[in-house]
Amino acid sequence: MTALPGETPGTGGTDTPQDAVSPPDEAGAQEPGAPEPEADAEAASDGTAEASPVEAEDEAGTESEAVGPASTEAGAADSPGDAAGGEAAEARAEGEAVGPASTEAEAAGASPAPELSEAQAELAAQRELRERIEQRKAAKASPIAAGAGLSGTAADLLAAVRAVESGEKAGSAFFGQPAAPQAPRRPAPAAAAPPPRTPAPQAAPAPQTVSPEALDAVRAVLGEGGAPEALARPAVGALGEQAAELLRTDPWQLLAVPGVRPEQADGFARALLGADCGPDDSRRTAALVGWALERAALQGHTALDAEAVREALAERAVSDPDAAVREAVEEGVALLFREGEDEEPEEDEAAEEGGLAPDADTAREPVRILLGLDRYALAEESLADGLARLVNTCEKAADWAEAAAAAPSPSAAELIRTTAAAGLVAHSGGEAARAEPAALIAAARGLGLRAFGAAHSEDGRRRLADATGDPDTAVTLAGLLSGAQGPSRDEDGALALDLLVVLDAPQLDVESAAVLVEALADGARLVLSGDPGVLGSAGAGRVFADVLAARTCPQVVSRTPDPGPIGELVSGIGIGELNQVDAPGKEVVIVPVRDAGEAVHRTVQLVADSVPRAFAIPADETQVITVGHGGAAGTRVLNEALKQRLNPGPGRFGGFDPGDRVVHVPAPGRAVPGVVRSADAEGLHLDCGGVPVVVPQERVESSVRHGWALSAHQAAGMRWPAAVVVLPGDAAAGLSRPWVYTAFGRGERHLSVVHGVDQALPHAVAQVPAQERTTRLRPLLEALPTPDAAS
Repeated sequence: MTALPGETPGTGGTDTPQDAVSPPDEAGAQEPGAPEPEADAEAASDGTAEASPVEAEDEAGTESEAVGPASTEAGAADSPGDAAGGEAAEARAEGEAVGPASTEAEAAGASPAPELSEAQAELAAQRELRERIEQRKAAKASPIAAGAGLSGTAADLLAAVRAVESGEKAGSAFFGQPAAPQAPRRPAPAAAAPPPRTPAPQAAPAPQTVSPEALDAVRAVLGEGGAPEALARPAVGALGEQAAELLRTDPWQLLAVPGVRPEQADGFARALLGADCGPDDSRRTAALVGWALERAALQGHTALDAEAVREALAERAVSDPDAAVREAVEEGVALLFREGEDEEPEEDEAAEEGGLAPDADTAREPVRILLGLDRYALAEESLADGLARLVNTCEKAADWAEAAAAAPSPSAAELIRTTAAAGLVAHSGGEAARAEPAALIAAARGLGLRAFGAAHSEDGRRRLADATGDPDTAVTLAGLLSGAQGPSRDEDGALALDLLVVLDAPQLDVESAAVLVEALADGARLVLSGDPGVLGSAGAGRVFADVLAARTCPQVVSRTPDPGPIGELVSGIGIGELNQVDAPGKEVVIVPVRDAGEAVHRTVQLVADSVPRAFAIPADETQVITVGHGGAAGTRVLNEALKQRLNPGPGRFGGFDPGDRVVHVPAPGRAVPGVVRSADAEGLHLDCGGVPVVVPQERVESSVRHGWALSAHQAAGMRWPAAVVVLPGDAAAGLSRPWVYTAFGRGERHLSVVHGVDQALPHAVAQVPAQERTTRLRPLLEALPTPDAAS
């Protein structure tokens, strides 16, 4: 691998991992209730104490880096020690605090008004579908095979939470109850494909409407407790209109506000309660349990080992963590799950009948105790039940042999044959393998079926549309869920389709997956397709990995290799090998650097001069990717340098000028690249992949950042003609095999690596695999009796 003409042999800031439930470094702890330095630097326009979701949304719950609380807990985010997962935590927290649409928009989620944006409609649709899930689960009375094997259903969980909240029963009374039966769904009626939609300007979601009285009341309480008044709006967003009363009676409820640390909540409580508060106050311990689980969810965990929660409580001066956990479960703050307990009675009975007594050598492993939040438990139970329903209700005798024979490749033919006989299929492969789901969609359309493909990004949607040759077959997942793209729905909310292929499946979090599967009618087929080697979803869960590991459905592994030197390099990384590849056309170039300043200089030189000159790829088609947002060569510094070179200007529109490349986060977990076109009283006008978007003025600071440089998590699911991956020296701690695999695979024609980490790069590829996430979906799927389960 050689350098480009004119290149000579910088390190920059990265975000280092932090333990999921361990406390942050408290050497620089702030006064009680005060926001962190990073929060001040990156505060949203409404005064909240979080960093921008644009810089943060991608890294929560990711494989190797998403391992920490919000970066507000780690001090100044621009230091090399920033937590990568922390920025992700801030992202979703920001989205929850200021991202939702107004109350009126939510109420109209079932049939959104034309002026609703895609993001508003998506959020409203998700809320409506979640409510429908709860209502159906609680009311079902007739059993079907799809739910017969579940260890517990969403109805159990909802009943438990409601009974605990009302005081009728203790939380522990529900843990051993059997699964509730489920009634079959009505299939979606046949419907013609909708006409093509013409892109219309979309408005970014506005902050949730809050009454002035509620804000004034919360400000008064915050002032009494010595907390900044800037927390008033996010407090009302998190706790509702009664936030003032809740905070006065239970000051530790302040931990529900994104970005607030336990020591800040403790100071707030001492100011309000005086001598009446202590480290073992039941209100404090319950809030700390919920806080620990929320932090774990920001890393991608849907549940957490009870021992980890107890350790977190002990680190926060709780004298009896066991009692605190029990009380939190009793109060309904957390749900408790015992993994492996269901099998014990049968094993004991079999041993007794055989005259065998367990001994030390044959003793079973102890039951694993997990704690989780009800929202994720509900999503996992609902998703497992829905996937089983799809497996058991589809037609297994469909004859697609002729379509398979006409497939463009053997792997595509295998995928078509497999899908014809199964309601759920898992398909895995690299970038070149995306042609196989496209062939499946085209074949299904040729058979008269209503087939669609959903991609993670607008870029993925365009590539899928090009592959199928029919733009109407390709949608984004967000557009599908919001109703802005794809088929219509019936009166029950079911999508009018026969086959849905979800590309970029590793980016699918458990809550989105549950909403999606609930929207599929009985008899519909679902194909989850993606590359198992890339970074995982920004949200909680690991749906694609759990489906693959559970082996409850047929799996098709593509045999189509990624072409060229970049494909060869990335394929080797996927198996833990960083190989030197022949690149006669300089498809892969290594640019060694000594320090952060040189890394920034070489990156700007590559984007502005070298790559356009050598490959005729313009600067706006080259994407810079780095490990973190902070540091001397993070996205912030790189974006500033690239703007000065490529589009200098005064930033007269809230720091932006026409022509600036930006990334917009319309909802938690979504990063949408775009270009600034103009600005007026209505807001900042963006062009996001051909779709005009208007971001209101009050949302610009919190949801838009420059986008010449992104993190790998933000870039997942997208590709560019050229990619420049920047690896400054202090990025070593944030590197992992999935990160390198994802970043190096974003370039189609050219990849430049600004390399300053020395041996840390091959070490990460060979010895730092994906970080495991604690979820319950896999055992739930393994317990299901499905005819398509692999042996």
